[in-house]
Amino acid sequence: MDQKPRILAFAGSARSQSLNKMVLSVAALGARRAGAEVTQVDLGDFPIPIYDGDLEAGQGIPENALRLRELMLGHQGFLIASPEYNGSIAPLLKNVIDWVSRPVNGQDGLAPYKNKVVVLMSASPGGFGGLRALPHLRTILSSIGSIVLPDQIAVPKAHEAFAPDGSMLNAKQQASVEGLGATLAITLAKLHGQPLVDDSVERRHDLSRIR
Repeated sequence: MDQKPRILAFAGSARSQSLNKMVLSVAALGARRAGAEVTQVDLGDFPIPIYDGDLEAGQGIPENALRLRELMLGHQGFLIASPEYNGSIAPLLKNVIDWVSRPVNGQDGLAPYKNKVVVLMSASPGGFGGLRALPHLRTILSSIGSIVLPDQIAVPKAHEAFAPDGSMLNAKQQASVEGLGATLAITLAKLHGQPLVDDSVERRHDLSRIR
């Protein structure tokens, strides 16, 4: 099989200058360099109302939620960057998870999440880097069938972490965030029997984790 591992990347923020979108892009770069095919989407391009059972019963599932569902079904793993709102995940991200989990035409509502391999990250101007949101998101995704890898990164003082071109000013931090994406790509390649573009990526990644 010569198909690359397929990863969907998104941040739980619609803000144009979102720090979580920035850290997500660095992780996505690492996944691409490790041989994965990465589709990076902006949830702001998929506006959907707050989940309401009466709305679903009366009007059905919103078109944008169905679009996101199809994207999730079409990818083997997710890179997710989650902002921290009052110690938990952003309402935008939770709303997307909830709408996409609804059954469609008799299909299991949780099909987009089951057995998907997920890597989490966060970024924040604060000293914890959004870390307190990640256990909540890990619990949610694990409870609906996703395999959430233990590797994660929270970037503190993220408003000071990026250069104008989107790279990280600290080279070690850049390598660590890229490594998250590489971890997901390597894991998916092993699980699905898919080749990496260059198997030396895996060797370099393994060595970097030993140091």
